[in-house]
Amino acid sequence: MQQHPRSLRDLFSSEHRRSLFEAFALLAVAYVVEHFANIYAFAYMSRPTSNHVGDLFLDNLPVIDLNFLIIEGAFFSIILGVLYVLSKPRYVLFSLKALALFIIIRALFVSLTHIGFYPVHVAPGVGFFADLYSYLNFQLGFFFSGHTGLPFLIALIFWDNRRARLVLLSLSLVFGIAVLLAHTHYSIDVLAEPFMAYGIFKIAQHLFPRDYELTKATLRHKLWVQAS
Repeated sequence: MQQHPRSLRDLFSSEHRRSLFEAFALLAVAYVVEHFANIYAFAYMSRPTSNHVGDLFLDNLPVIDLNFLIIEGAFFSIILGVLYVLSKPRYVLFSLKALALFIIIRALFVSLTHIGFYPVHVAPGVGFFADLYSYLNFQLGFFFSGHTGLPFLIALIFWDNRRARLVLLSLSLVFGIAVLLAHTHYSIDVLAEPFMAYGIFKIAQHLFPRDYELTKATLRHKLWVQAS
């Protein structure tokens, strides 16, 4: 049985160092894939053939400017989420690899189908966070919603922690409502997200079983901690 890392320093031990470097490498690949997928998607969306489509929700919902949730709220949640994961060392390896897998798979879907923005939608606006949001291409790509998908994925990873699960699922719901009211996502992008996130979670479990095992606090591990 693997020794569960009890601090971030333990992740650099000989037992976990290789997996940590693999996670960083996978994240680097994910960033490159997402970058080029967004460039391709933006170029394709600029073509006259990339028109908007009708949507049952967007056609009937009022347009509400919720950029403070979609932009500032997203960055604030990312910062808190990173700090929370880092405070739970045994979750770090699996979370990093699942995140990279999420980014890569979403980039693949973003590059496949190209439709235009809904005619009336809330643009990112101006300001430091809005500029950073646009620079990172967070506004590009519809299917599937990263705002709602990422909190849902992290909720699945921390499912055994009831408080974290409820907070993350609530955050996913709030972001889903926000992007629909701002008309920055089509309804299918949001409603399909739980299924996509769950699928990615199961794929990550299959690809990285040793890292997933670290997230499970078994009785044997608890006894080992008490005895050490």
